[in-house]
Amino acid sequence: MLLGVNIDHVATLRQARYAGELSAAVPEPDVLDAARAAMRGGADSITLHVREDRRHMQEEDALSVRREIPLPLNLEMGATGVMLQVAHRVRPDYVCLVPERRQEVTTEGGLDVAARRSELQELVAALAAQGARVSMFIDPDDVQVEASAAIGAPMVELHTGRFANTAGSDHEQELARLIAAASLAHSLGLEVHAGHGIRLFHMPEIARIPHLTELNIGHTLISRAIFVGLSQAVREMKDAVQSL
Repeated sequence: MLLGVNIDHVATLRQARYAGELSAAVPEPDVLDAARAAMRGGADSITLHVREDRRHMQEEDALSVRREIPLPLNLEMGATGVMLQVAHRVRPDYVCLVPERRQEVTTEGGLDVAARRSELQELVAALAAQGARVSMFIDPDDVQVEASAAIGAPMVELHTGRFANTAGSDHEQELARLIAAASLAHSLGLEVHAGHGIRLFHMPEIARIPHLTELNIGHTLISRAIFVGLSQAVREMKDAVQSL
């Protein structure tokens, strides 16, 4: 299983001080330094989310990572024509289409593929024509898995936020949903990824989800990095992922 490292929160910290001042001589922390540290720790790819409101990552960040970092780049983006143009300029290896709401702190749920089939089918085709493999970030729901396959997406990323943020019977129910959705996705020929809220102690349960080929993890790695450094935080997670 591969580990994609999301470095968005490095840019969140930078923007807290330097928003509107990125022409400053040394805005910090530096996104490229974070990507290099993640690579030293064993990251298999770098994930970043250029939001339409540009609250953390900027387009130039994505362009810099694309130029300077010899790892696959996974660009998370809203499913809009404006962001399609950003993807055209960045040329990422992978694109993960996600929902966006201005009021949310972070992505709070999956994309409603079923309600936007024709629009998303065109977007997937346009991104594929640019050379990107496209993933739908969806809740572990049969309808959304089937819709993702129907529009020609090669991959889905199952939203694990509810699994990560519940306990007891609700937690077990969310794990069961992830297991069922992963099985269905695999049966439909979709590559299966997962991400959102996953922490190191979740790994034994993550191992119960079949057919996973990649985890995308961010917040917990940046949190751990405050104490041990990002390379070490990524190395710890990579060891856990490889043990699954």
